[in-house]
Amino acid sequence: MKKALMASAALAALWPFAASAAERTLTISVYAFAQDDFKTLVYEPFEAQCGCKLVVETGNSVERLAKMEANKANPVVDLAAVSMADALAASRASLTDKIDTAKLANFAKLYDVAKDPNGDGMSVGYTFYATSIAYRSDKMKIESWADLLKPEYVGHVAFPNVTTNQGPPALYMLGLALGKDTPDLQGPIAALGDKKDDIVTFYEKSSQLVQLMQQEEIWAAPIGRFSWAGFTKLDLPIAWATPKEGQTGGMNVLVLTKGSKNQDLAMQFMDFWLSTETQTKLAEKLIDSPANSEVKLSDAAAGNLTYGEETAKGLKLIPSAIALDNRAGWLKTWNEKVGQ
Repeated sequence: MKKALMASAALAALWPFAASAAERTLTISVYAFAQDDFKTLVYEPFEAQCGCKLVVETGNSVERLAKMEANKANPVVDLAAVSMADALAASRASLTDKIDTAKLANFAKLYDVAKDPNGDGMSVGYTFYATSIAYRSDKMKIESWADLLKPEYVGHVAFPNVTTNQGPPALYMLGLALGKDTPDLQGPIAALGDKKDDIVTFYEKSSQLVQLMQQEEIWAAPIGRFSWAGFTKLDLPIAWATPKEGQTGGMNVLVLTKGSKNQDLAMQFMDFWLSTETQTKLAEKLIDSPANSEVKLSDAAAGNLTYGEETAKGLKLIPSAIALDNRAGWLKTWNEKVGQ
């Protein structure tokens, strides 16, 4: 009887710790994109590994950053996936903490461009994409971003609106081609304004471009590589341009919420997401281009993603500080020269 009571007492003493371990919860804030696949390939495997519960919050960047700001004194999110520029905005607002990369076993595997995208130690890149020009190779030849404005081509071009993710990067490369590459983007916006009546559309959703291309209303458009797969399904000779000025693009990163009580668990999750196995699974499903340099992809997957060391090194990304400090000016100039 005495032994039984002692055993019961021992179990009772251990119970709070067992309950605490079982109830560990990590809250992450991510894009709404491909969440069914993320659940299967990332979230559930991590939960099985850590013995914890993952709470996933989704929404656009503005909403999610606003929530982080509103809960700054008592954070409810532990880790967030955001763009490079949004990561810098969060850092400037003191919403994030520096990442101790020594705790990330997979950090050394990342392409250099992804290791410290903003140069402040506050984010780590988990995926990036190239932006270039999809074009009808039987109708035109693209050797430069400036070719989009040639008289014989401009009437068959769609260009991204400045308010889209693809707008500023495409304008940046057009400016390089025109020799007008100042941070205010006034040169390329003015050049587009001069041709605004010729350009087919200033698109806001890349999904509309495949139909326009299929109907032969357009021959060319700057797009992100993540949109390329839809064009390959068309029975048309469509090519991905490699302009002499290079390719631009964007990067998404992971950040740690300042004041989070679960940073150790958040770091474990970050490392899991950056692992070769996880990044390979996401890439083969054409969800994310891998930031992990050890990922080896099938030809089919590689052909539809931003993949490989040479590509990663060659991306000309707009520095986040330039993007943040000039966004309002870009929109003002666009509305003046091109129109809403």
